[in-house]
Amino acid sequence: MRDFAEIERVVITHGPTALEFAPRLSATLNCNLYFKRDDCTGLAGGGNKTRKLEYLIAAALKSGADTLVTIGGLQSNHARQSAAAAAKFGLGCELVLEDVANTPKADFYSNGNILLDQLLGANIHRLGVDEDPQSYCENLMDKLQVQGKKPYFIPVGGSNVIGSLGYVRCAMEIVQQIEQQQLSIDQIVIATGSAGTQAGLLAGLIACGSSIKVLGISVSKTTEQQAELVTQLLRSVLTYLHLDPGLAEGVVHTDGNYYGASYGVATEPMIEAVKRCASLEGVLLDPVYTGKAMAGLIDLSDKGLIAENSNQLFLHTGGSQGLFAYREVF
Repeated sequence: MRDFAEIERVVITHGPTALEFAPRLSATLNCNLYFKRDDCTGLAGGGNKTRKLEYLIAAALKSGADTLVTIGGLQSNHARQSAAAAAKFGLGCELVLEDVANTPKADFYSNGNILLDQLLGANIHRLGVDEDPQSYCENLMDKLQVQGKKPYFIPVGGSNVIGSLGYVRCAMEIVQQIEQQQLSIDQIVIATGSAGTQAGLLAGLIACGSSIKVLGISVSKTTEQQAELVTQLLRSVLTYLHLDPGLAEGVVHTDGNYYGASYGVATEPMIEAVKRCASLEGVLLDPVYTGKAMAGLIDLSDKGLIAENSNQLFLHTGGSQGLFAYREVF
């Protein structure tokens, strides 16, 4: 394996983030539930993109970039944190944000993450549901270059090999915390979308020699589609780390039964999961990612598909700022 400490990064994360037991929530489940509090990473309200941006910003600065360009949904947590990172490092920020069909609209266009994007000084390009953000970005990059700027493109969710390194690092942090707290964790449960968090986490666990299972509750794709997306990225991350990409075989576990009608569309189990975590543990989940992942964990527990008295670690990837855009569904 290559020397991970030698890979360039900037330091943004308030870490290590806490790994804490959730006793009142556990009492409603058939398992012992712990939270990894990556909602508390410190960048513009926190979230998992902080860890990815440590490596992406380092790569952008090394390339001589003066402007970040990225894509997301209108209420993208990734966009918010990218805008915050750009502000922190004195870079311009161009956010190409697409509308999401069938989401609640009373606050969707002016509150939550979009309000914070504006406060953070990002230039926002609003696209309709049917517009192609990728081709729009390509044209935008060309325009910025003609203007004499040096743009750096970050893919959706920061989920390329470089961004995924943030969760390789997180896996190493988790393994260390488990040892320090003398815990035995049977499974890590996460929301999985653009795949970088799950792929990076798995690569980090493999690098540490850990066999902890990671279950990704999909927020936008079927079980099979999400597993393929994560597996492809995991192979690439392992190759980058000078590890055998064949180690990706058989370790990617996803569940596409809980995202509902489509990405970003509220479900009743999500609403219940958000309310349960808030009222029992004082922990705020989000309506798009962690709320649906927790709904999945609760249902799997209720059905006995999670082993009784097992130790489950829920990786809280943040996003509670989005609650304000979904006020009407709560």
